[in-house]
Amino acid sequence: MRPPRPVLIAVAGVTVTGSLLLAPHSATADRRPPLREGSARDRSAASTPLSAARQALTAPVTALPSGLTPSGSSPRGYPRQQLLAPDPENPADKSIKLGLIPYHAIAPRLNALQRLGDRVSVEVTGRSAGGHRLYLVTVTAPESADRTRAQERMRALIENAPGAAAGDPAVKADYKIPVFFDSNIHGNEWEGTDASLRLIERLARAKDRATTDLLAHSRLYFDITANPDGRVAGTRANANGFDLNRDFVTASQPEVRAVRQIEIDKQPAVMLDLHGYVNGTLIEPTTPPHGENYEYDLFLKNTYANALGMEAAVDGLGYTAAKDGVEPAQIPFRDQREGWDDWPPVFAPQYAAFQGAVAAHTVELPLTVDNAAYESLPVGELRRRAAVNVEVAGAAMRATLAYARSHRAALVADQIEVFRRGASGAAQVPVSAGTVPGVPGIGPEDVYTTDFPRAYVIPAGSAQRSATSAARLVGHLLANGVRVTRAAHGFRLAGRSYARGSYVVDLHQPRRGLANVLLADGRDISDKVSTMYDISGWSLGRLWGASVVRVRAGDLPAANAAAAARPVRAAAAAGYVAPHGDLRLRLDTPQAVAALNSLLRQRVAVRRRADGSAAVPSSARSRATALARRYDVVFDAATDTRGTALHRVRVAAAVTPGELFALREMDFDVVPVSTAVLDAGFDWSAADVLFVSAGLDRARLNPAARAALDAFLGGHGLVGRGASGAALTSATGLLAAVPVEGDEDANGVVRVVNSRDGGITSGAPDHSFVYAPVWFTGLGPHVRVEQAYAPGDPLLSGHWRPTAGGGPRAAGGHACVISGPHAVLFGTEPLFRDHPKGEFPQVAKALLTVS
Repeated sequence: MRPPRPVLIAVAGVTVTGSLLLAPHSATADRRPPLREGSARDRSAASTPLSAARQALTAPVTALPSGLTPSGSSPRGYPRQQLLAPDPENPADKSIKLGLIPYHAIAPRLNALQRLGDRVSVEVTGRSAGGHRLYLVTVTAPESADRTRAQERMRALIENAPGAAAGDPAVKADYKIPVFFDSNIHGNEWEGTDASLRLIERLARAKDRATTDLLAHSRLYFDITANPDGRVAGTRANANGFDLNRDFVTASQPEVRAVRQIEIDKQPAVMLDLHGYVNGTLIEPTTPPHGENYEYDLFLKNTYANALGMEAAVDGLGYTAAKDGVEPAQIPFRDQREGWDDWPPVFAPQYAAFQGAVAAHTVELPLTVDNAAYESLPVGELRRRAAVNVEVAGAAMRATLAYARSHRAALVADQIEVFRRGASGAAQVPVSAGTVPGVPGIGPEDVYTTDFPRAYVIPAGSAQRSATSAARLVGHLLANGVRVTRAAHGFRLAGRSYARGSYVVDLHQPRRGLANVLLADGRDISDKVSTMYDISGWSLGRLWGASVVRVRAGDLPAANAAAAARPVRAAAAAGYVAPHGDLRLRLDTPQAVAALNSLLRQRVAVRRRADGSAAVPSSARSRATALARRYDVVFDAATDTRGTALHRVRVAAAVTPGELFALREMDFDVVPVSTAVLDAGFDWSAADVLFVSAGLDRARLNPAARAALDAFLGGHGLVGRGASGAALTSATGLLAAVPVEGDEDANGVVRVVNSRDGGITSGAPDHSFVYAPVWFTGLGPHVRVEQAYAPGDPLLSGHWRPTAGGGPRAAGGHACVISGPHAVLFGTEPLFRDHPKGEFPQVAKALLTVS
């Protein structure tokens, strides 16, 4: 059982002799509960540039498979060196104040490191949302092209034929274990970058036997700065306002897609993600609940053992609370009861476990230098703290290398076992003192396993809600390395018939855990712990708009057996344009909305039909054909083109970064606004509708701004979400309803009941996503219920505890999306972090309706 110790306890200011660490500058005083970002709710309005969204939506992933050229034709050995062009000097780079390396100095530093010899390689894996280059450094002993080809063959064998790899003497003797260090994914947690550069130089220069042996038997990969936008700006988020360490399920941002591709291509067995700031240094593994799709026995064994080594190395630096403000290191699994979990795979180390890592950690450096500390502390104190953090990060990294060197054979064997269990459909092994010896305190609260289905089917034909959504989902699975086949003929499975062209995700595959964690419903874990780190429920199978069928058991169509099912490298194109007559575009996907907005920008005479779809005249067929190719959408034949004329909608939006990005993904013209923007004098002639969910408080506006807002809403529409949207609709009298706020941290996938008579949720999925759910009572006579939480307990998966008046049963049966003549109000989160793609059209229809 876990010891009865709660989360970290805040400590009062401590005086430190002979330093500037008198309260309030005490580093110890910054000790705080283990929260990665406090609440996951965004409370300020986003104002990120359109250029960053366009970069994220179009940026290619350029990481290369190990040992191959872009064409895949001829192998490349190591080193792989290149001369990097310098970036313009930026004296405003926030790293400079801390005495850390600014982004513009990284390329020259990497050039210098490559000149030290033949151990260091540099590749550019892509560009950030803000346009900065993303660097991957590889440190290893030199390899000929033949040696690199052999390494790639062994890497592929481990994944594709783990049973054979387990008995292959070459794998045991010669395979170089991949170790991956990820730094600065939160832009204002800087020091991992500097520690990585120091370690790379040390490895490049060292001549000792231990380093020579390490590099002969491992490849060390360094993502130098995973978030250069944030590093330069001193922000947690990237240029789109996204917390990248929450994006690994959705992968909406190019920086995350680059990390994902590195993990697929390089297949690290060990991964370290360097963060800040928790004092003392926090070293995972985590508290419960643990992700139920991991091979957690293998993961815990190695992650805990490596954590002990890192703890010893960090504490061995000799820093103390009295002298330096540095508390002893801590391991959440051992030292806390709950509050720092590894349940969702939105975090980099947790995602790495699904790509084969059997030791993966977040390491939180101890001394705070971000946010208020950055602005208020003397420069000398900030630089002292940053220097301590660089040393701590270096100690953790060196300890990890020592563990990888001394446990190489066991780590590789455990990675092979992860893939073997997936490919063979073997049962998970519950953790216990017997199955994971050497890890103290394992109790029933640590046991999380799942019942893997035999497969998932993404149907084709009439059984599929949206061919466009199905293709997008399949493409996303493939991008994550999940294997998918496509049926060449119709087939029956578990008593149900499926059409030719249906996709099958066989759960007997190496990445079964990743396939299941993305597609499964998830679990209601409300009764397991009192608090969670971040989101607790997600499901691409329920929230991305495609029909997905879970198959518990049955004989699957055999891949390549008389071409019954063929492995696919890309989803089949869904785009189609009817050859004759007027056209209908169903607004059931983000891509369809983007296609509609493109037509409206081109001044095509589009009408909104009574069923919510868009009628497009036959004269626009060539434009429709181009859009069908671009967005993979379907323009089928329209039998009735009557409806309301649609026009390009200009949206003034006080919304979160994820919502702003989703609106731009749907190609709306968006002008970001906030309380401050309106107070400064906003030209309302630039907008047709207002969307409010964050950062706009009518009560705090100056009189002129409030009058201008009220005048705009007197003749224009409002779409609101959550408490902020409800407050504005109430204050302006646009909707007669009483909003009820549920638990602020409640979140997950919920069952909903949609209106069936052509409203904004007509044809929408019967599940939605909530964070801090809201519902509406006391509805006025002209208020329409567009969507309601399902009766009883609507929570399918996630964490929403029953509380007095705020639990899920209190919400069950009540309206969660309502509308009136000039306003729509959401109590759900249909655009949350750009994730629930199948819910996006609800917001689009709301904007089109009230504009």
